[in-house]
Amino acid sequence: MPHDLPDLTGKVALVTGASRGIGAATARAFAAAGAHVVLAARNLPDLDSVRMSIGPRAAALACDVTRYADLERAVELSEDRFGGLDILVNNAGLIDPIARIADSGPEAWGRVADVNLKGVYHGLRAAIPAMRRRGGGRVVNISSGAATSALEGWSHYCATKAAVLSLTRTADRELEPEGIRVVGLSPGTVATAMQRSIRASGINPVSQLAPDAHIPPEDAARAVLWLCGVEGMAVNGEDFSIKSPEGRARAGLAPLA
Repeated sequence: MPHDLPDLTGKVALVTGASRGIGAATARAFAAAGAHVVLAARNLPDLDSVRMSIGPRAAALACDVTRYADLERAVELSEDRFGGLDILVNNAGLIDPIARIADSGPEAWGRVADVNLKGVYHGLRAAIPAMRRRGGGRVVNISSGAATSALEGWSHYCATKAAVLSLTRTADRELEPEGIRVVGLSPGTVATAMQRSIRASGINPVSQLAPDAHIPPEDAARAVLWLCGVEGMAVNGEDFSIKSPEGRARAGLAPLA
């Protein structure tokens, strides 16, 4: 049976890409666990819908993670509205357009790199000073099995997720002495809009998976929440996977059917 939710009362979390999918589910899970949440994403109408579903524990702002100043403003909102920042979830990510390297567009490929890699760096760099002021913190970077696997048509996604895994390792090593710990979450395939794009591409075996093969965003959100609780804080500097029965059990998730 799933474990009880960690108690995050008094904590303040910032979630990027919070307007839908894993980000929205994670924001709701944090609020349910007692935390205050700052929601950041480009789509402000959808973001406001998530904010209203949470209530007074949430604040929202339009944010493009490719612009460092936007992440600085998100951190400032966390401190001004809720008094600090304890948790950062670097969730914003892109996979479109899916294409083999010879068919890819350099500008579009670079845009994915800007969001998936530079966006994570921007989040880290903006959050570190605020976490230092709190005496510590937790960063969860949403990763993927693509970080360690080569998948046709996903050169941009695989390359950036591999780079983020290296960034996770480096950041945790650098920040551990200050009580700021960094970890990645590799959730497997999740039933989000990204999977619809993957299926429509028809490229590589992942596009052939049946819709019911993907886990719900709430499973990934619960794993993020566990990683930010007392037990999960023992996992640092690597990607934690919930694709295995052992990983799911450890994070308090029910076995897959």
